[in-house]
Amino acid sequence: MEYKDYYAALGVAKTASDDEIKQAYRKLVRKYHPDVSKEPNADAKTKELNEAYAVLSDAEKRAAYDELGTARQRGGFQAGAGFRPPPDWGADFEANADNDRDFFSDLFAHVGARRRSMRMRGEDSQASISISLRDAYLGATRTINLRIPELDERARVVTRERTLDVRIPVGVTAGQQLRLSGQGQPGTGGAEAGDLFLEIQFESDPHYRIEGRDVYETVPVAPWEAALGGEIDVPTPSGKVKVTVPPQSKSGRKLRLKGRGIPASGQNNAAGDLYLLLEVALPPADTERARALYQQMARELAFNPRAALGG
Repeated sequence: MEYKDYYAALGVAKTASDDEIKQAYRKLVRKYHPDVSKEPNADAKTKELNEAYAVLSDAEKRAAYDELGTARQRGGFQAGAGFRPPPDWGADFEANADNDRDFFSDLFAHVGARRRSMRMRGEDSQASISISLRDAYLGATRTINLRIPELDERARVVTRERTLDVRIPVGVTAGQQLRLSGQGQPGTGGAEAGDLFLEIQFESDPHYRIEGRDVYETVPVAPWEAALGGEIDVPTPSGKVKVTVPPQSKSGRKLRLKGRGIPASGQNNAAGDLYLLLEVALPPADTERARALYQQMARELAFNPRAALGG
């Protein structure tokens, strides 16, 4: 078999606490999530991270893994090199002559064999889900595909594909976790399954910036709208709104729409605000008429945009 260094996979020390392991896993699984990662090995890396976390987040599995690691060190083997487990390692599971046995399955087959005969609640699972900002405003249902480790009929750990329809409630924020009761790893001996915790991530959008429940939206305005003021229609995540632009507005001016940010979720959370950041957009001088108008402005307006620079 080939030894896999799960601590190195998560970038933590062998003395890392449970919280440190969880934080490292959550950070890396966000980075390599296939829906958002541009890394060419995102799928393989995500599988490796899930495998490592499934081992190191379980006290019994981690203890068994550390025991095997100690035996490897005594034998002088390095990560990725072949090794032979202790003589009694496979005493309580059926041997398999296949030389290509998966390290993850074989390593904990003896743990699984014991668990089949005892009642134990399933472990909780962690995953992430990417949603649009509009989903946070209006709520939605999204379908996700997960790879879940579980025990087969021979007490070997295998990976199973699962598809779940997830309801996104109104008012969720980035980093918030949705708990799906009973959707984690299955229990043994008739015990209940664990829970699945989904961490919310927002899809990137060049028009919006999100801070907590507050949303910042860049709104282009024409020069005459900025100079003269007036009402404009602005599309927002919750629908189109009519906004009054004050006269003499400049790029960077911020208009606050109170309570138009991400909606409240529960009694303890107030709705955020929506901030419109005005950005003056210049019409292109791509026709004779447009160029003539720009030339007329140059002649008739005493305007020096660099006057404030001095000199």
